[in-house]
Amino acid sequence: MRDDPGALTDDALLRAADRGDEEAFIEIYRRHGARVHRFAYRMTGSAELARDITQTCFAALLVTPRRYDGRVALGTYLCAAARNQSLRHVGRAWRERTTTAVAPEDRPSSAPGPLELLLQDERARQVRAALDRLAPLHREVLILAEYEELSQAEIAEIVGAGVGAVKVRLHRARAELRNLLAEKRGSGALKVGT
Repeated sequence: MRDDPGALTDDALLRAADRGDEEAFIEIYRRHGARVHRFAYRMTGSAELARDITQTCFAALLVTPRRYDGRVALGTYLCAAARNQSLRHVGRAWRERTTTAVAPEDRPSSAPGPLELLLQDERARQVRAALDRLAPLHREVLILAEYEELSQAEIAEIVGAGVGAVKVRLHRARAELRNLLAEKRGSGALKVGT
């Protein structure tokens, strides 16, 4: 690839990747791989499964790039593909109501004390356990809004629903999460969104 891959649009990179340009595909993965992986991880609770889902999504893009028609941003398209893969896996787990331990959330750059670290880890475990108990349709919109910081319009594109439906799901997900966290703590819930 002659041009700096970082300066090209996703569409130009995808066309170059379709012609066999490995650098272009690597740039696409560099731009979107982390978000797809984070979303899959938060949906499934499994780093290994998230890795598999991410690889599946990017392999499908490499094998059949023409399935992406450009109507939505490439990142949105890849998140939608990860959503479909994740829902296949979490549907079974949700019905069984299993919970899994997760790695602690990202730490702030200032070094917190041991007690603060312990409280952060416990809070992250409680939120993860409560997220695991949400219905998959509620879990996905909450993850996309709160963790990935996507707009409701972007979420609607990913989940294949209208913005109104996303608003309703998001409202219900936040309310259910607050209730689950309040149950766990016995009083007052951890504030989640507005």
